[in-house]
Amino acid sequence: MATPPVAGAGLPSGPFPGQQGQAAREVNTASLCRIGQETVQDIVFRTMEIFQLLRNMQLPNGVSYHASTHQDRLGKLQEHLRQLSVLFRKLRLVYDKCNENCGGLDPVPTEQLIPYMEEDSSKHDDRSTNQFRCASEERREVMEVNKKLKQKNQQLKQIMDQLRNLIWEINAMLAMRN
Repeated sequence: MATPPVAGAGLPSGPFPGQQGQAAREVNTASLCRIGQETVQDIVFRTMEIFQLLRNMQLPNGVSYHASTHQDRLGKLQEHLRQLSVLFRKLRLVYDKCNENCGGLDPVPTEQLIPYMEEDSSKHDDRSTNQFRCASEERREVMEVNKKLKQKNQQLKQIMDQLRNLIWEINAMLAMRN
């Protein structure tokens, strides 16, 4: 059995080359969407930073103009813009990969996902009718179980009240005896 190499022995630290291939294959659409969401949040944050820099930046109109300060702020602004373009490229890659992963899926209209009952039964196929029937039976069973549960809770409450009254009477009798 081979032991993994030590980081710092001339090899890059981090995941091994075989593991990088596995990690790339295990990325699913949901994790890509999470990465895309985080990228959008980074884009918004960077944009806010750019507007903050622009708000604080003064135009070189001859009043208290410091060339070094202006060049420093201009450099920061260009760096933020470069990072913003990198984030947009990353977002585009995530978007393309998600479209590629979802390309084979047939979009299902939302109307088909909601079970409903029509007056004209000829519009429904047997499968949707059976699904509706099963759903209504499950709902009826749940309602019956809830009704029985409420009855049992009521009985337990009555028993607890009776026990409370009995204990109260016992305590009262013990107090009278002392």
